[in-house]
Amino acid sequence: MSGIEGFTRSRVVTNGVTLSVHRGGAGPALILLHGYPQTHMAWHRVAPGLARHFDVIIPDLRGYGDSDAPPDDAAHTAYSKREMARDITGLMDGLGIARAHVLGHDRGARVAYRMALDHPHRVDRLGIVEVVPTAEFWRAWSAELALRAYHWTFLAQPAPLPETLICADGPAYIAQTLASWSRLGDLSAFAPEALETYLRQAADPARVAAMCADYRAGAGIDRQLDEADLAAGHRIAAPLHFIWAERGFPARTGDPLGIWRRWAVQVTGAQIPGCGHFAMEEAPEAVLAEMLPHFIA
Repeated sequence: MSGIEGFTRSRVVTNGVTLSVHRGGAGPALILLHGYPQTHMAWHRVAPGLARHFDVIIPDLRGYGDSDAPPDDAAHTAYSKREMARDITGLMDGLGIARAHVLGHDRGARVAYRMALDHPHRVDRLGIVEVVPTAEFWRAWSAELALRAYHWTFLAQPAPLPETLICADGPAYIAQTLASWSRLGDLSAFAPEALETYLRQAADPARVAAMCADYRAGAGIDRQLDEADLAAGHRIAAPLHFIWAERGFPARTGDPLGIWRRWAVQVTGAQIPGCGHFAMEEAPEAVLAEMLPHFIA
C-alpha cells in the first residue's frame, strides 16, 4: 500500500538502482519529486487532486523511502542531482514515457531543474517548490541563513561524523528538523502515516548515509555543475512556475523569483503566505491552485 488514495505501488529498475514508485490517475505524465527528509508521502495531500488531470508518478528518490540506497563514492557523484535525474529519465524509459511534466520540492526540486537542464527534451513544464538553484543558495549565505540552514554544512561533513551523531537517535533528529522548518514549529502539519515513513527511514543507517551523501553532493559536484551552466549561459527551456513559502528558505535569499529568471527562459511564480517549508502538507490547496493551471496550460 502506498498510503496515497487511489495510487498503486511498483518497483522499477533504472540507472542501476531500484526505485519504489507510486502511480495514479490518467492523462499526460506528471512526475512528483520529494525532498529531504521526506518520502513520496510528502505529496499525499496534493497527489489525488493532480491525478484528476494527470498520470501522476511519484518515486522515492534514491536513498530515501523504500528505494535503493547505494553507497556513495569519493567524488559524491552517486548522489549528485545529475545522477538522480538519470534515475528519473530511466524511470520514464521503463514506463514508456517520452516526455513529462516535472514538479519537485526541496532536494527533489534540485533533481527536477537538473533534469530540465541535462535532458530538456524530456521535460514539458517544470514546477519548483521552495528552492533556488544550489549555486545561488550558497552565494546567498549570511549569518542568519547559515544558522537557519546549518544542515547544509553539517550533513556535508566527511563521513562518518554526521552519520554517527544522527544515528544516536535518527528519528528524534528528523522530527526536530521537520518541526523547526514548519510554520507552527511542531509536527502538527504532518499526517501520522506520512510522518511514520519519514521517521522510519531515519532509523536506517544506510538511509542516513544516503541523506548525508545527498548534501555532500550539494556542497561539491551539484554546485560545480550549476556554476558551469551559468558560465556557459545555459538556461532551462521548459516553462517554469516557482512557489516559495513566506517563512521558508528561498524567502531569505532576497529576490528568489528574480534568481530563477536568470536560470530559465520563461518564469512565473508566487509566494505562499502563512506557510513554512513543507508547502504541500501545510498549504495543499494553495499548491494545487498555483500548480494546476501551470501544468494544464
